[in-house]
Amino acid sequence: MLRICHLYPDLLNLYGDRGNILVLLQRCRWRGIPVSLREVRYGEPVDLAEVDLLFLGGGSDQAQRIAAEDLSSRAADLRDAVEKGLVVLAICGGYQLLGHYYRLPGGGELPGLGLIDFCTEAGPERLIGDIAVEVILGGRKQILCGFENHSGRTYLGQVKPLGRVLRGFGNNGRDGTEGVRYRNVFGTYLHGPLLPKNPALADHLINLALQRRGLRVVLPPLRDFWEKEARRVILRRLHLPEQ
Repeated sequence: MLRICHLYPDLLNLYGDRGNILVLLQRCRWRGIPVSLREVRYGEPVDLAEVDLLFLGGGSDQAQRIAAEDLSSRAADLRDAVEKGLVVLAICGGYQLLGHYYRLPGGGELPGLGLIDFCTEAGPERLIGDIAVEVILGGRKQILCGFENHSGRTYLGQVKPLGRVLRGFGNNGRDGTEGVRYRNVFGTYLHGPLLPKNPALADHLINLALQRRGLRVVLPPLRDFWEKEARRVILRRLHLPEQ
C-alpha cells in the first residue's frame, strides 16, 4: 500500500492544487498499485514515518501564516522523515515554508522550517504566466509545463534548483532557476495544477515512493493522450518545440 498524505488541504489549495493528489491516486489505481490518501488538517496528528509521499499546496499569506504555526510543531519529525527519503511535493506557498523565512510585504518575516537552504522575499509585483522548465528526472531531460502566480522571490543557498527556466520567471525572475530539489523533496512555483500536465513527474514521484518502500516496480506506460494535448497547447503558446 502506497500511503499519500495531503497536509493542510483546507489551507493550502490554490489554483487547483488538489488536482495533483487526484493524479497520483489515479495513476496508481490504473496500474493496480494499492494506494491510500490521508488528509491532515491544522492540529491533526500524523505519523510521518508512516507516510510515503507528502503533498503541500499553495495558499495566501494568511493561510501560510496559519500553516507555519502548525508546521513548526512537526519540524523535527518532518526533517527526520526527509533525511530518511520521504518523497515531498511542495507547491508555491508550501514550497516557501520549507526555507528559512518569507519576508512579507511591508516588513516582517514569516519563519519557515529551515528544512532546505533558501529564503523568500516579497517582490513589488506578481510574477504571472505560463512557464516551462527543463529538469532531469531519472537521468532524462524533461520539460515541465505549468502556470505561476507569485509575488515571492526565492533565492537558493547551497542547494540545487529543480530546473532551468526556458520561458517564464521561476524562483525570482533573475537567475534562471525554478524550484528546489533536495533528496526526495521537490519544491516549485508551478500551479495549474502541475501533475495533470506533467505525467512524467507524477510517475517519477510514485517511483521514488515505491523505491523508498524497497519495491522495484516498472510502471507500465499509460496512454496519456489528454495530458500530452495539454502540454502541446502550453508549449505552442510559449513558442517551444512540442514533445
